[in-house]
Amino acid sequence: MSKTILVTGATDGIGLATVKLLIAQGHEVLLHGRNPTKLERLANDLAAPSGGVLETHVADLSRMAEVAALAQSLSERHARLDVLINNAGIFRCADPVTPDGLDVRFAVNTLAPYLLIRRLLPLLGGAGRVINLSSAAQAPVDLPALAGKARLADDFEAYAQSKLALTMWSRLMAQELAERGPAIIAVNPGSMLGSKMVREGFGVAGGDIGIGADILTRLALAEEFADASGQYFDNDAGGFAAPHPDALDGRKCAAVVRELERLLADA
Repeated sequence: MSKTILVTGATDGIGLATVKLLIAQGHEVLLHGRNPTKLERLANDLAAPSGGVLETHVADLSRMAEVAALAQSLSERHARLDVLINNAGIFRCADPVTPDGLDVRFAVNTLAPYLLIRRLLPLLGGAGRVINLSSAAQAPVDLPALAGKARLADDFEAYAQSKLALTMWSRLMAQELAERGPAIIAVNPGSMLGSKMVREGFGVAGGDIGIGADILTRLALAEEFADASGQYFDNDAGGFAAPHPDALDGRKCAAVVRELERLLADA
C-alpha cells in the first residue's frame, strides 16, 4: 500500500538516494529542500518518467520560524503523514551561527527535527514512523552550547553533540508517547558514506550511499521494525545497538528536552 512520506534534505546525498527508492516503490514522497531552484529541478526530473507531479516544500531548517511554517503547510495539505524521515543535516559551514544566535549544527540537526515532529504529531498519529538520522559520531551535550550561550570551536565536536542530542530526545519522546505516538527510531545510516557532507567535511569520496538509503527505506516501511520505537539502529554494526551512554541516562535526556522546549517556546 502506498505511503505518504516526507523526506527532509531530499536534494542531495542519502536523502536523494532514499527518495529515488521510495518513488520506485510507488509511494507519495514529499520533498523538502532549502534551495527552491534545485528542489524544483529535482522534482521535475523525478516526476518526468511517470508524468506525475511531486510535492515540494522549501524551508531553511536553521530558522525555527521556517520549520514551523513548513509544518503548517504540511498540515494544511495533508490529513495524514505515514512517515517522516528527518534526514537533513549539516556538519561544516562558513558561518556556524544562525540569525537566532544558535549553533547551526544544533539548529538543523537537533532542534528542527524536534519541532517538526511535535507539530506533525496529529498527522502521524499512533501508526506513523519517524526516522531520525543520527551518527556514529556522538559526544556529550554541552547545554550552554545547545542554547547558543557558548561556542564550540570544532566542527566535528558540534556535529557529534548535535547528533547525540537528537538520539537522546528520540529515545525519551518515544518512551513518553508510547502507543499514543508514532514509532521513533534513531539511526546511524553508515559511517563515511559518499554524501556531500562527507566530501566537504572530510575531503574523501566516501562509500556507497545506497547503503544508507537502503536502511532508511527499511526502517521507514518494513514490518520487522514496527515495534522498534525508542531504539537506536547502528548500520555499521548491522543491527540495533546501545547508543552513547548519555542517551540511556533519563536525567540527562530530560535536561536536553527541557532546554529544547525552552528554546522553542516561541516558535
